[in-house]
Amino acid sequence: MWRKYLLSIMVLGFLACQASAQEWARRMFKQTEHDFGVVARGAKAEFRFEFENIYLEDVHISGAYSSCGCTSVRVENPLVKTYESGAIVAHYNTDAFTGARGATIVVNIDKPYPATVQLHVRGFVRGDVELEPGSVQFGTVEQGNEAEQSVRITCAGGWQVLDVKNPNPSLKAELTEVGRFGGRQVYELKVRLSKDTPSGYLNEHLLLTTNDPRGTPIAVAVEGRVTGGEIAVSPPALFLGVVEPGGKVTRQLVLKGNKPFRVLNISCDDESFQFDLSQANEPKTLHLIPVTFTAGTELGKVVKTIRIKTDHGYSEPQLSAYAVVAAK
Repeated sequence: MWRKYLLSIMVLGFLACQASAQEWARRMFKQTEHDFGVVARGAKAEFRFEFENIYLEDVHISGAYSSCGCTSVRVENPLVKTYESGAIVAHYNTDAFTGARGATIVVNIDKPYPATVQLHVRGFVRGDVELEPGSVQFGTVEQGNEAEQSVRITCAGGWQVLDVKNPNPSLKAELTEVGRFGGRQVYELKVRLSKDTPSGYLNEHLLLTTNDPRGTPIAVAVEGRVTGGEIAVSPPALFLGVVEPGGKVTRQLVLKGNKPFRVLNISCDDESFQFDLSQANEPKTLHLIPVTFTAGTELGKVVKTIRIKTDHGYSEPQLSAYAVVAAK
């Protein structure tokens, strides 16, 4: 009951009228609009509307739907606990529609309070340009290795693709005309991934510039993941719950790597957080680290940063730790 009471205090100001009652839900989203720009027919175009549960109660997405068939919707992680994240993924159906298209995505929430959030997407699908496949897909690449993928671009209308604008120095793009037939021009776009690419997810857009009088660049998505250097930390944000003054609570961090590693140190700029590293000296691909928080006498929210040092030799992961100190 006291957890619900605390959440009620947090959202009480939003419940005065219907409009403000929805505001507590909208505040979880990083953004509520996205423009896909100009894309080719058949191009892959997706956007993740990310949200974070900033409240003490679990948030449940009961469903989401689009106002237009030009956009499909799926929900990632519909049940989101405190300080966890989820996403509403909007997929632009470029293989089925052309021209200017837009949609409103309605997200329905049933817990902890009924609410709806509206998200908006728009873009322009060109019927005179086709991509095959719909994006440059590198898949999973081990760090330190090079990779190359290509897409076929077919254009109609008498204009030409002149160049490729590339915002990422880890990528090299090469455009070559490979044929002409029936008033169409065919190009091959080769994209090379450098061996110096840092680990992590790759989500970029190359822009094709043309001599088309309309002058709008055409986006080509580049996706992949470079692995080998990172230590995965779960959960990505550690919520220790609501603790009475002087009380203690213990949660567990999961550290995972693709090779055996040792945990050398875990630190936090607050002595209220203690870490049990007694089992962390042995090289393993998976470490379970107990984290104990001892609440002080000051009531309110505690937000700290935990830093992890390993012998893996790459960047040191860190995460946020949260707790709420409250009396019953």
